[in-house]
Amino acid sequence: MPKVIDILNNSSSAFASFELVPPLKGSDANRLYTSLRPIMELQPPFVNITCHRDEVQYTLNEDGTYTKLTLAKRPSTIAIVAAIMRKYNVEIVPHVICGGASKAKVESELLDLHFLGIENVMALRGDAMSGQRYFIPEADGFSHTSELVSMINNLNHGKYLDPTVAEPLPTDFSVGVAGYPEKHFEAANPETDIAHLKEKVEAGAEYIVTQMFFDNEYFYDFRERCRQAGITVPIIPGLKPISTARQLLLLPRTFHIDIPQPLVEAIRQAATPEAVYQVGAEWCIEQSRDLIAHGVPAIHYYTMGKADNILRIAKAVF
Repeated sequence: MPKVIDILNNSSSAFASFELVPPLKGSDANRLYTSLRPIMELQPPFVNITCHRDEVQYTLNEDGTYTKLTLAKRPSTIAIVAAIMRKYNVEIVPHVICGGASKAKVESELLDLHFLGIENVMALRGDAMSGQRYFIPEADGFSHTSELVSMINNLNHGKYLDPTVAEPLPTDFSVGVAGYPEKHFEAANPETDIAHLKEKVEAGAEYIVTQMFFDNEYFYDFRERCRQAGITVPIIPGLKPISTARQLLLLPRTFHIDIPQPLVEAIRQAATPEAVYQVGAEWCIEQSRDLIAHGVPAIHYYTMGKADNILRIAKAVF
């Protein structure tokens, strides 16, 4: 199967890629296929699959002590990848995160993916655990994405955590990482944010996919600052259409992004939920067309588990 970096380097025109959220635990693969089926009509070169850390809950015992429960809300990454491979012939890019896992657990997941024939991964730190203000790594885990990328790079050279493994086979992963046109909310300033991104690239990341944004000028400025800093890998803009009026509040709060005033006003003037949906789709279509006119190699669409508007946007643009 092709690597994402090769797809990017060998494509003569911009293309669309998509990101899916796995279904919640308790459902079967058919729910996953229902989300994926309409996207597969567009024959994407690859599809990203998000990963969510386990949640931790504490229950109060009769003696006043607490019992810690670790709960997985969704099927494992390995299960999702295997289910898609069974049904579709598409390159899968699973997300691998630092949060909630030791280095050994992350390596084991990567080696399982390698065993399945997966050659592309998206390396991410992940969010803070629910109830925590800031990200706290596991005792024997990674604090930063650059550390995770370095480990993947070591695996690609046959260097495992366990030095006693006899004749360890090297993996062959192409690694993508995240970038933030409006700055990661934990970064002290834009310059520091770009410096951290460069560390990920120097550790072995081959391309960047950005956080969602709604003003293309943020992306163009971000891309220029990356180039000035010596970051030369492909940069793929990530987009998500607004689909409900409530997202005017939720998206800035959750993803620490701005929504341009013209879009805010257009959504507020929309008389029905259907009209809001239309406004969001049209804005994303215009964003996509402008980005392509400015030479982006691809556009990555965040479906958030719902593909109807994404399908319409992609068909209008590509």
